[in-house]
Amino acid sequence: MTNPPTVASIATRLRSVGITVDVVGDGEVEIHGMTHDSRAVATGNVFACFRGERDDGHRHAADAVAAGASALLVDHRLLDVGDVAQLVVPDTRLAVGPASAASWGDPADRMITVGITGTNGKTTTSQIVASMLEACGVSTGVIGTLHGPRTTPEAPDLHRALAEFADAGRGAVVMEVSSHALALHRVDGTHFDVVAFTNFGHDHLDLHGSPEAYFRAKAALFTREFAPVAVVNVADPHGQLLADSIDVGDESSMVVVEVSVDGIEDVEVTATGHRYSWHGRTVVCSLGGHFNVDNSLLSLHVIQHLDVDMESAVHALASLGAVPGRFEIIDHPIAVERGITVVVDYAHTPDGLEVLLRSARAIADGRVVSVFGCAGRRDREKRPVMGEVAGRLSDLAIATSDNPRGEDPDAIIDDVIAGVADQYRSRVTRQPDRRLAVRHALDLAERGDVVVIAGKGHETSQDLGDVVVDFDDRAVARDELARLDRQATS
Repeated sequence: MTNPPTVASIATRLRSVGITVDVVGDGEVEIHGMTHDSRAVATGNVFACFRGERDDGHRHAADAVAAGASALLVDHRLLDVGDVAQLVVPDTRLAVGPASAASWGDPADRMITVGITGTNGKTTTSQIVASMLEACGVSTGVIGTLHGPRTTPEAPDLHRALAEFADAGRGAVVMEVSSHALALHRVDGTHFDVVAFTNFGHDHLDLHGSPEAYFRAKAALFTREFAPVAVVNVADPHGQLLADSIDVGDESSMVVVEVSVDGIEDVEVTATGHRYSWHGRTVVCSLGGHFNVDNSLLSLHVIQHLDVDMESAVHALASLGAVPGRFEIIDHPIAVERGITVVVDYAHTPDGLEVLLRSARAIADGRVVSVFGCAGRRDREKRPVMGEVAGRLSDLAIATSDNPRGEDPDAIIDDVIAGVADQYRSRVTRQPDRRLAVRHALDLAERGDVVVIAGKGHETSQDLGDVVVDFDDRAVARDELARLDRQATS
């Protein structure tokens, strides 16, 4: 930032988006970033005071000032913090997005910025778009599930990350935008060049309460205040509903780009790639699974609305590396020798699991054997639905533990199996020990079978509640394949 913002200029930004703010103290104090963690305060920061379920940031304001904070974002004037400047707003949660953007010098405006939301496919689509931008010579950062504890960070952390990308010379950033981030206003004040919608399914009802509220949270990204262009997968019924609901028709509204796999030809899909015809081009992508056709097509339409070279972007699709834990094929000589395919995927929603198992069915010469579970302390309503999907679409399914987070794994599995239809009950067994579940699936696998290990994907730990242990489905699958190899040669 060549000209650091001041308390007064941040107040002006807040007022410009309709937020009432009173400035207490010196409005000309220069600001160098914002944080909501009193332990992470740096000299010149604004400290944002959030009210949470377990704590209230206002209680830590004095500590933040002692650590060097130059100003506070508060919902009432604090009297025990000396003469430090205060930005007093009705609700700090509503104000923190635009205040963070201003505090960090609006870093999103210094780069190409793409936001991607939806229930499934955000991570893969983000990685595809980032890889295509890199192939076009645009150094690109990614913010999402693979890059931090939250899919979309809190606003102060988000804009700090954007500022670090911009200061490092990145020309673009691709960001997964979660429903939590939208409902909790983490991306308010962020300006995107393009926003995109992948699909909509059952998830996060523990936060949103209903599918309708969950969809409204996703749809909130698709306004002109966030971006001039919306790229929407209308093959998904909710995508069509979203596209139809976006205001269009004048200079102040969004351009809506409707995308559907129904409009492409010559589609071929294997375990390790897919191809199709698009706008006179043969598109070859190195990601397997039918759902990745949707992801690559959506990515192409995003790239088409950025000022980059399309030929280089299309060419990049053919050499994409595997996206960690997204239809990731586990290579091992014993798998080749036995003629089985082992897939690890993050699918942890009913819709995601259904798409995954259908994609596995499409590449299987034999059976589909699945290992899956549901997380503890999360949306219980999706557990029986997951069981129904697994029982219906697997030839053999093993219900196991995911991240129980202190909840009884057997009780979670009870909820899952309760949803399995009677005619499919014989297909579903239970094994709460996840490693043993993976072992059992691989022991059962025969030539032509596809073994799907679903739910944790890229994760490298398992949250048991009282302890978090190392656990990576990919590493466990390789270990168990190596065990089979040793047995075969002993």
